[in-house]
Order: sequence, then structure tokens, then C-alpha cells
Amino acid sequence: MSTDDKNRAVAAAILPLVGGAGNITSVAHCMTRLRLGLRDRSLVRDEELKALPAVMGVVEDDTYQIVLGPGTVARVTPEFEALVAEAPAAPAATPSADDLAAQGAAIRAARKARNQTPFKLFLRRIANVFVPLIPALIGCGIIAGLNGLLINLGWLPAVTPALAAIASGFMVLIAVFVGFNTAKEFGGTPILGGAVAAIVVFPGVAKVDAFGQTLSPGQGGVLGALGAAVLAVYVEKWCRRWVPESLDVLVTPTLTVLVSGLVTIFGLMFVAGEVSNAIGEFADWLLVHAGAGAGFVLGGLFLPLVMLGLHQALIPIHTTLIEQQGHTVLLPVLAMAGAGQVGAAMAVYLRLPRNGSIRRTIKSALPAGFLGVGEPLIYGVSLPLGRPFVTACVGGAFGGGFVGLFSMLGTKVGSTAIGPSGWALFPLLDGDKGLGRTIAVYAGGLLTGYLAGFVATYFWGFGARLLEEFDVDTDTGPETVVAASAGTTPPPGPAPEPGPEPKPAKL
Repeated sequence: MSTDDKNRAVAAAILPLVGGAGNITSVAHCMTRLRLGLRDRSLVRDEELKALPAVMGVVEDDTYQIVLGPGTVARVTPEFEALVAEAPAAPAATPSADDLAAQGAAIRAARKARNQTPFKLFLRRIANVFVPLIPALIGCGIIAGLNGLLINLGWLPAVTPALAAIASGFMVLIAVFVGFNTAKEFGGTPILGGAVAAIVVFPGVAKVDAFGQTLSPGQGGVLGALGAAVLAVYVEKWCRRWVPESLDVLVTPTLTVLVSGLVTIFGLMFVAGEVSNAIGEFADWLLVHAGAGAGFVLGGLFLPLVMLGLHQALIPIHTTLIEQQGHTVLLPVLAMAGAGQVGAAMAVYLRLPRNGSIRRTIKSALPAGFLGVGEPLIYGVSLPLGRPFVTACVGGAFGGGFVGLFSMLGTKVGSTAIGPSGWALFPLLDGDKGLGRTIAVYAGGLLTGYLAGFVATYFWGFGARLLEEFDVDTDTGPETVVAASAGTTPPPGPAPEPGPEPKPAKL
């Protein structure tokens, strides 16, 4: 058997075990794996597939991945694609929520592949430093808000000092946690990263002069801690290469902390402090002088930024603003993107009155959408449809412009933590004009986003071809929010009630 015949035989053996050509939505490969997008995961016969001599194993991620090994996969993939293309076309079927979920999964897989650039991978590593801190930021933020409410009402004066300590303790030492996570993420010893970052918040730095000024504890904040820990990782790795093994346990940690600490005190703290101050001043200036326009742009572009993975660059900025000012004024503006998505979904629901499958998915996903969980509506409805995703962004733009406009008028709206959005952000709101006005502005932004997303989608989100294709009777069985979010389709059978809502998406 020739090499080409052998590769085609491998492809032919795999195809029926993954549900046949009709079950394939996308085909790609990396160095060792054949990556398949599947319409129905339940059609895959895993054990038979693993038993094939050419298959070394399978991995499940955003796509179904069959390990064939280097060289082999590059030769089998074209044969597999040819077999899929040669398969008879299935009879045209009414587009359903399952079809949209499959398209959404394919889009997500393609987006993930595009995001594997050095710059985006670096942003992902930075995000990995800060994302584990979000639960503590949320918890402490809510406690801080509760404490502020009690102080304003004059209630429980004996308890409020304790609540203040509970809410503030984490923020005082956040640099240490950032340093620990940074060293862990970049391949160093976490405790050494935390030790170097602790210098940033140590009160004794107030006795040190650098660049003609006296340092202050916390100067540089999380950005200084991040830079200090990254430097510590590189110093540690250098020591591991050159320090004799017999002296490693003594010399490596000592040099790592000493060298990184000196550079942090006499360089990084000052530089990071200037950058942090610039971030805070620019955010304030932007919303005061160009709030409506800036809010419109930020609210409209946030969903595309999420699709490209560039939103991760905002996480250190949010954290810096929270550390400096007690809240981030950017998050409530960006949260309006989710409001536009909800409004768009409601318009899709009304514009497709005969497509019961898609309407059931929207009904299941809307409660999560109101709470800021965007993936089910994005990947299960608007993005596969195309134009409704664009009109959802329009809704986010108008909502962001509303919040930005009030910033220009003197009412700033901020969030004491990152992560939640939608209605889930209400307990974390903070501002400079009182809680009542802050809540009113944020609620007005949500309503504006809902309305603008609905109107834009209802009137401009559907062309004649899209309506002809999707506004038809369908009865395809169950679809759930989880299926739409994960890019998999549920097995056929009687439609169950939707399962529990997924966890909120991280902004």
C-alpha cells in the first residue's frame, strides 16, 4: 500500500467513528492533532476510535482532537478533508438552535486558533496573574459597599470599623498576591515572587530616596509588583543555570531577592508609580472631557475585543484603578456590551416567531444574560447569525455613551471589583455622588443598552435572506444554554428543562 493510500485509509477509518461527514463542522490540525468541530458529540465512538492503530489518543477542548503524531497528522488531514467534501450533501434542514450552537463552536475554535499569537499569549499570561484574585476583589468589594451604606445610614457604628478592616486588608497586600501569582505563571518560585513584591507595600520604603523623591509604601502598586516578580523569575532562572548545585539552596534565593529588590526600590517603584498615576489621570480625564464619545466607543468595541482576546490587557488597568481610587470607572461602561447583547436577543426572539428551537435557547439564556453571562447568547445566537452580533455592539455603544455622558456631567460610576456585569454589578457599584445616583445612572445605561440593542436588531439585524432561512417552523428537540455555551449539542430526545445557569463571564 502506498503512503497516500495508507493516509487515506486512516482518514476513512476515523470518519465514521466521529459521526460521519454530516457531523463535522470544521477540520484543522496542529503539530500532532487532528482538530474537529462536531455538531453532535454523542455520535463519536471514543473506544473504537482509540483502538485504531494510527490513533495515539484523544483530547477534548474547544474542538475534538485526535492525536496522530507529527508528520502523520499533516498527511492525514488533507485526506480527511477530501472525504468530508466528497460525502453526499445532507438534505436541507431547518436551521435550529443546535445549528447555531455548532456554528458558534466553530467560530470559537477559529477565534482561539487566531489568538495563539505571542502578544495575545502574553496578555493571557498577564490575565492568569489577576483572574485568581477576582473572588477576593468581589468579596471585599461587596463588604466595602455594605460598610459604606451602614456608615451613611449611621447604623451599627461599633461594627463598621471591623468591616472596614475586613474589606481593606486584601487591598493593602494585593501586591504580594500579584507577585506570588506572577512568579508562578512565569515559571519561577511563587514565594520568591511574593517576597520581592512585598517590598512595594513595606512601610520601611518611606525612608528611601529614589530619583530625587522619597518613596511611599504602595508606590507603583500592582504594576510595580508585577514587574518586580517578573524580574525575580529571570534572576532566579539565571542563578539556576550558573550557581553550583551544592550552593543553590543558599545562593539562588538570596541573589533573587537581593538583586530584584534593589532594582525594585531604586527603579521599578518609581517608574511603575508614574505609570499608575498616568493611568488614573487619563481615565478621569477621558470620562470628564470625552465621556459620551469614549463610552460609546468602549461600549461598542468591548465584545469584539473579547473575541480577539485583547480585553485581557484591561485587567491590570482595572486593578490599578481599584487600588488607587477604590473603584474602576471603566468596568460599568464596558458592562453595557452585555446589555446590548440582551436587547439584541429579545429582538431575535420576536423576529423569528416560528423558529421554536432558537426561541427556546433565547428564553433559557436570557436570565443569565441579565446577570452578565454573555457566552450563551453570543455563541448560541447572535454571533452565528452575523448581523445581530453587530447590532448588539450598537446597543452596547449607546449604553456606554449614556454612562459616559453622566461622567461628563459630574456623576462618575465605578465598580469596586472586576468580574461581574449586568445586574450582578449592582452590589459592587461606587461613585462620587452617592449610591442612589450611582445606581440610577448605571440602571439607565442598562436600559439604554437593552433598548438600543433591541431597536437596532429588530429593524436592521435581519435581511430578507436571513429571515427566509431562519423564520421557519422547527422542532429539533432540546437545546440548552450549556450546549450553546460549550459548542456541543445535546442528544436527541424529549426536551428537558434548562439546567443551572453557567458561571458569570469575566469581563
